[in-house]
This record gives sequence, C-alpha cells and structure tokens, in this order.
Amino acid sequence: MIIESIKERAKLNKKKIILPEINDERVLEAASIITKEDIADIIMIGNEDEINKAKNKFTLDKVSFINPNTFPYIDKLINTYYEERKHKGISFEEAVNTIKNDYMYFSCMLVKSGFADGIVSGASHSSADVIRPALQTIRNKATTKLVSAFFLMEVPNCEYGENGVFIFADSGLNQYPNSEELSHIAVNSAESFKLLVDKEPKVAMISHSTKGSAKHDNVNKIINATELAKKVNPNLKIDGELQADAAIVPEVAKIKCPDSEVAGKANVLIFPDLDAGNNAYKLVERLAKAKAYGPITQGMNYPVNDLSRGCNALDIVGVVAITVVQAQKN
Repeated sequence: MIIESIKERAKLNKKKIILPEINDERVLEAASIITKEDIADIIMIGNEDEINKAKNKFTLDKVSFINPNTFPYIDKLINTYYEERKHKGISFEEAVNTIKNDYMYFSCMLVKSGFADGIVSGASHSSADVIRPALQTIRNKATTKLVSAFFLMEVPNCEYGENGVFIFADSGLNQYPNSEELSHIAVNSAESFKLLVDKEPKVAMISHSTKGSAKHDNVNKIINATELAKKVNPNLKIDGELQADAAIVPEVAKIKCPDSEVAGKANVLIFPDLDAGNNAYKLVERLAKAKAYGPITQGMNYPVNDLSRGCNALDIVGVVAITVVQAQKN
C-alpha cells in the first residue's frame, strides 16, 4: 500500500502537524493513532474545556495542546497577521478576534511563524474555510503561479496507473482553469507524484476527445495546456488530449494513439475542470472501493491539506503522513 510507504518515510523525519478540529471525534481518533504509530508530532488547538473533553475520550498523552488565549506568543501572531492584512481593511480588533477565535487562522499563523510544519483540517469544515486562511497567510511559493489540489488515489487489484496508484487533479480547488492554469496543475501534479510515489510521472490531459476525434473549444484548451506544460518542463512525459480509457488502458491506447509514450500508461490524470475531477475521484472511490487521500494542496509555502467531510480516522492518518512528507521537502 502506497500510504504505508509514505508513513514509513514520515517516521524517518517527523514534523509538527496541526489538527485544529478538536471537537471532531474522527480527528481525535486519528491523533491517537498517529502518535501511537509515531508518524508525526501532533498539535491540537482548543480551550481548557475542549482539551479536557478530548483527553477524556481518547488516549492523547503524546499530543500537544495549545490554547490561543494563553499561548505566550499570541501577540506576535496577532501583530504579524494585522500588519499583513491591514491593507485589506481589517482593524486591529478584528485581527485579535480572528487569531484568538478562529482555530484555522491561528494554526496558519503558528506554521507561518515556525511553531509547526503543516496543517490538516476539513473533517468538519468546508474546503473554503480551510483553504482561504492558508491563501491569505501562508500563501503560494514564489516559484508557483497557482495553488491547486489533487487526490492521491489507490485502487485495489488494479493493473493500471502505477499498480493502481494515481493522482487526480485538480479535484478540489480550481473551478474552471484555463490552458495556462491547467499547464501549471499538470507540472505541479507530476512533481507531487514523484515526491509521494517515487516513480516517474506520466501525465495525461483528459478530454472527451482523443487526438482530434472531436473539435471544440474545450478540446483546444487541453491541447494548448499540454504544449504549455511541455515548455515549462521539456523533460516531462505528458500527452493530450486523451480520453480516460486511452490514457490508462494499453489496448485502447494502441488503437487510438499508438505513437504516444503516455497513453495506456498514465498515472497522473489532469481533468479539464473541477466538476470532472471531483466527480471522477468520488466515482472511483465508491465504485472501485479505492482509497482517496485529499484534497492535497500543492504550491503553498508550507503544506496545508484539506479533508473530505466524509473521511474516517484512517483517511486523516494518511493525509497527515502525506503532509509530513511534503513538509520534509520544505
């Protein structure tokens, strides 16, 4: 299992990962498992009542807890946040209220200030409530033009992809990416695949058309995105436009695009928009009984990763392990 391999890599250089959702029992169970397996050092955020309630329900002896109202460096976090956001019209009082009462903003400032290495949240919050604070505070890397999100998919008993392992992108963030944005998603997703799976990425730009079988502006978008990605990374194995079956099934690829070095072998699938990417991962997860870890963000200065609100404790453990490996690269 790919996630077991990622866990072992996480253990070699543990990082401090924040789980802000202290009132969600799935998160508490995950924190207990993570510290027991020694995957990461976990920090949880809450007041004394929340902390005591959590401790009474789960074995959390190795978990660190921070109360924003008693944190000794709270003024530093507030001042830093205020200075960076005052040009957006927030008052100092609003900054105080946000950092002390919104655990996600507080967590982001902890990471930004060096008190932790990454965040995993979203079990009981929307993606917007997870990603917006990160984009406003942690921000994207200077070398990254677009923050995007992917799912690491592991399909059981599957001969396609990398023995059933795929990245699906963008499956969680960008609604209608244009050609340039799709090219960045493709290049960044290939880098993420190499980091997490440690295998050569083979990127398929997914469309309802394969090599000119249909004519449409949406097809042109995929073709242009493929060419732009090749310019960004000339060594990247990438091809498009490809239908999903041509991308992953060798027999279909031989018929539809026999000269492609990617078709029939793709392990990174880049979808034309969020509707396609998000529903594709959900269908594969449910119909093929696959494991879906994410949405995992890529392109931020520090890793901040989302969770599906339908996740279970083991899903959270997996995403934390991925976050540790991302933080190791940083």
